[in-house]
Order: sequence, then structure tokens, then C-alpha cells
Amino acid sequence: MAAEIHPTAVVHPGTILGEGVKVLEHAVVGKQPTLSPRSTASREPLPPTVVGEESVISTGAIVFAGSTIGARVILGDQSCVRERVQVADDVVVGRGSLVENDTTIGARTRIQADAYVTAYSTLEEDVFIAPCVVTTNDNFMGRTERRRELMKGPTIRRGARVGGGAVLCPGIEVGAEAFVGAGAVVTKDVPPRAVVVGSPARVIREVPDGELLRD
Repeated sequence: MAAEIHPTAVVHPGTILGEGVKVLEHAVVGKQPTLSPRSTASREPLPPTVVGEESVISTGAIVFAGSTIGARVILGDQSCVRERVQVADDVVVGRGSLVENDTTIGARTRIQADAYVTAYSTLEEDVFIAPCVVTTNDNFMGRTERRRELMKGPTIRRGARVGGGAVLCPGIEVGAEAFVGAGAVVTKDVPPRAVVVGSPARVIREVPDGELLRD
């Protein structure tokens, strides 16, 4: 089955769309980035965007050049995936969420509405990101050249869950099957299977057996 492209959508030359892909109203696929002179992002030439079979690029969504979208992925209305992002199969990116450059998202991960996934982040398989989560990657907030070598987003391990409105500080790791409570501010690594809450986030207990993923 051929890809279905709405007449108002823009698919840039060279983009590769798998069978059954849908690109809906006013979506843009294969967009080239425009970078400021101070941007830390790479300026190397970008390969074409690749979108796997049966994925949906919803109304107003944007996928930049150099990114690979797996099979059966849903990019919600007005979501955005920047350059050099790798999205595995069966991922959902909710309405209005932004995934910044050089990020990797594992299979079956769900990112809810209005979340911000910063550049240089890693989300493994089966991660859950609730609405309005904010991740960060720059402890210097744009000051000093030293920030360039230290810039790194969070690493969120397999099966971890991050509650609504939580903030993850640069470079921290959320361990496998960990649970970050709503509104928490995570300033240091979260152990596997730990439940953390508060600002700064602190461990209060372990995730119960009944909530763990089944292999």
C-alpha cells in the first residue's frame, strides 16, 4: 500500500516513506534545520528522513531531515522531531511534544502531550513520559564555551515512568523500571525500580512487583 500524503502536507525531496505511511494536513517531513551561530548542533550534511511502514505524521507535525522514524509510530498533531533523532517501532509522541536533535527513543515508548525532550537524550524501550515533562541538558544555561563539552540530556532506562510536570536535570540517569512522581525535580541519578518524589526528588520506596514489565 502506497504512502498517503494530504495535499496540504509538504514532503521534501529525498524523503523515504514506507508502505502505508500517512502524512496528514499541513505536516512537514524532511525539513532542513536553520541554526543560530551559537548553536551546539552539528552542521554536517543531513541524510534524507526515513519513515517506517504504517506510521502516521499527524496534522501540523514536523519531522526534520536526518531523522529515522520506525514502523507504526504516531507523531501527534503539532508535534516536532528534530534532526538526527532515532525513533524505534511503535512509539507515540503526543500532541505538541518536541523531541530535540540527536536523541534516541526506544521501541514502545510513549511521550504524552506537551512534553519537552531535550537534545542529546536517550530514552530506552517501554518508557512512559507524562504530559508537560521537561528535560534539560545544559547546566550553564548558555554561558561559557565549556558547556559544549558537557552538554547531555537525561538517560531514561527501560520501563521507567516519569510523571506529569516533572523536571529532569542535565545528564542524570533514571534507572530501569523507576518511577518519578508528578512535579518532581530530579537533580541526581534515580536507582532502578526506585519511586522518587519531591524537589529535589528523593527515594520513598520501590516499585511493586505487580507494576513491573513482563518480558
